[in-house]
This record gives sequence, C-alpha cells and structure tokens, in this order.
Amino acid sequence: MSPLVLIVEDEIPQAEMLRYNLESDGFRVLVAGNGEEGLLLTEEQGPDLIVLDWMMPELPGIELCRKLRATKSGREIPIIMLTARGEERDRIKGLDIGADDYVVKPYSPKELISRIRAILRRAHPAAAGETLEFDDISVDTVTHKVTRAGHLVHLGPTEYKLLCTFLERPGRVYSRAQLLDLVWGRDIYVEERTVDVHIRRLRKALNPDGVPNLIRTIRGAGYSIDRVE
Repeated sequence: MSPLVLIVEDEIPQAEMLRYNLESDGFRVLVAGNGEEGLLLTEEQGPDLIVLDWMMPELPGIELCRKLRATKSGREIPIIMLTARGEERDRIKGLDIGADDYVVKPYSPKELISRIRAILRRAHPAAAGETLEFDDISVDTVTHKVTRAGHLVHLGPTEYKLLCTFLERPGRVYSRAQLLDLVWGRDIYVEERTVDVHIRRLRKALNPDGVPNLIRTIRGAGYSIDRVE
C-alpha cells in the first residue's frame, strides 16, 4: 500500500504540480486548499506525511503546523514546510514549532520527493519496504511474509493490507470509513460492513488455538491493534 501524502496549498497550480509529481512516483495524494480543510483531512484520512505551505490566508501554515502538533491525529505525522522564506530565523521557527523538514521555493520536485521518502523511511517502515512488528506479530513488507510467535500466517491481500495499516500505528483507532479509504481506496465503492467481514477473517488467521486477540473493536469508533491491559 503506497504512502498517503496530504498537500496543503492554496495556490492551485502549485498543488496540482505537486499532485502530478507525487502520483507519478507512486504516492497516493490528497489536496487541501486551506488550513481548515487540512485539519479536517488529517483527522479523517490520517495521511502518512503532510506537505504544508507556509503562506496561506486565514490560517497560515506555521499556525496550522502548531495546531496539528497539538492534536492527537496530527501529533506524530511528519510535516514538510514549503515556503519562499529562506532566512535562517524562519527555518528555525518552522522547525521549532514541529516541522520535520523545510524546503525553500523554488524547489526541485525530485528533491522534494527524495526528502519525503527519507522522512517516511524513518517514520513508516512499511513505506521503505522494511519489517513491521507489534507484540509477537511480524510482517516483512518486501516478501509479504507474516508470522505470529514465529509461525507463518496466511492472509489474503485485503487482510494483509488491513494488518499493515494497523501495524503502521499501533493503538490508533481507525473508523470503518478510514479503513475503506486506506485499504480499498477512495475511488472504489464498498459498503462499510465489508470491513467487518475482513476484520473477522484477519482475526481468524491471527488467532489460532486461543492466542490473544490484538485486533480490538472500539464500540462506536472502529478498530485498532493494541494490547488489552
């Protein structure tokens, strides 16, 4: 499953140029035209990384970054700031309020994508083709080999994508709608109850012979992978 990048940019040509280059490089992309929409999409979609323009009306990027870092949904998402401000004090200000990287306009799309991949390698191992682990569950995202307590687990393609989604952020609660977008894609219509069917299949595969169930149902909210204390 390719990483999801949220672009928050009020200049439409700039946003579309970024979208084109990122999608051409295999990323999934969302675009927000202002800061408030960026906050909403972060909450609803849980992007893997945010590319954020500094200079926006009403809610500037620097303030949006501060707000994101104060929310549960945006606290740990990597943020790259885009700005025409190249002075050292501005770069320091952007990094101090929580940005992970800082790119000065004009910039090379190839350089930006390289920075995105470098940050994702640190923040999201699956995006870099590495191993995801939680408790006694392990997923090799290169070979798609899944094990639990050292025993091989056979999963269908959808159950594998669900498990990787959960393992990217253990403890995070995903609604059915969010899982549909992340696993099936926004352009495919699937009923929400389909998520429940695949969750049952995932649990059955992961939990043979009374092994503790780590896929939790949070009533009225959705699902997560977590330990029950």
